[in-house]
Amino acid sequence: MIDKRVPSPAEAVADISDGSSIMIGGFGEAGSPIELIHALIDQGASDLTVISNNTGSGEVGLAALLKARRVTKVICSFPKTLNSTVFPELYREGFTALELVPQGTLAERIRAGGAGVPAFYTPTAVGTPLAEGKEVRAIHGRDYLLEYGLTADYALVKGVTSDTYGNVLYNKTARNFAPIMAMAATISIVQAARVIQPGDIDPEIVITPGIFVDRVVEVPEPAHESELIAAGVSYP
Repeated sequence: MIDKRVPSPAEAVADISDGSSIMIGGFGEAGSPIELIHALIDQGASDLTVISNNTGSGEVGLAALLKARRVTKVICSFPKTLNSTVFPELYREGFTALELVPQGTLAERIRAGGAGVPAFYTPTAVGTPLAEGKEVRAIHGRDYLLEYGLTADYALVKGVTSDTYGNVLYNKTARNFAPIMAMAATISIVQAARVIQPGDIDPEIVITPGIFVDRVVEVPEPAHESELIAAGVSYP
């Protein structure tokens, strides 16, 4: 087995190159890997495609990555949420493109990508503008849209505990998109508040098995998006 620990968030994201596609965990604040995202800003990669549930809040985390003009396309479900001011401006400017995907469809597209399923049919969004240009098929008297599985070059996710082999546990709703993103990315990077030795996690409660994780970095006191926003923090 391989010890997947890396010393710092900076080293964990060091090889992300211009033009990469990146899945970023988080359901709003819950599960948002702030330290990995900030390290990516410092690293400098640009022309990124980000796949996430939303576009971040305030000027920290994902919103800060957008503000730094590193992201040219977003695939998400909620581009405008509370305290989301950066993305709307970039979108209106035409700098960052948007592919809007219903939340359940987004989750299933990522899950399908990780499972090796190239496409699937769903009734969601039939008859709406989101159906434009997509194949529609009638199955048992009901119309369905063809949606394609999503994969990415990298996934950045946040766990509460990981062992050195990359077996990960999450804190409640921080679980959200993280497990399926880890499956759907070529290289999955996990920041965890605690990294422990193999055997110290009951295998029956592992959420993301280490086979889906490539790098683990310990971040003992991870930042919380809402606290940073309340303090008026803007990164960098």
